[in-house]
Amino acid sequence: MNHSGPLSAGTPAAASAVSPATRPSPTVVPPGHGVRIALFAGMAEAAGRRCLDIAWDGGSAAALRRRLADELPHLAPLLARSAVAIGDAYVTDDTPIPAGSDVAIIPPVSGG
Repeated sequence: MNHSGPLSAGTPAAASAVSPATRPSPTVVPPGHGVRIALFAGMAEAAGRRCLDIAWDGGSAAALRRRLADELPHLAPLLARSAVAIGDAYVTDDTPIPAGSDVAIIPPVSGG
């Protein structure tokens, strides 16, 4: 499986959270040739956006997590502790994520 390809900028979150030099450059990912990843809470803040589009031809949730950690290393510690969901269902690391999926990365929450 070829998972190479740039990340695409989605909706900006906290613009000052990530310097422009560390943000992925915007690219266009044709429909069906990637995944759209929704980011929430501290993950969106750390990434500087609420959504990423990446070129993706399929693979496991673990492979997607590794891909994001490789391309956005400052997110790696939070990615390791975050849940992954496809549509409205949480998935395990061995769950296949096909191209065209809508994925959410949900960081742990605290408080009471």
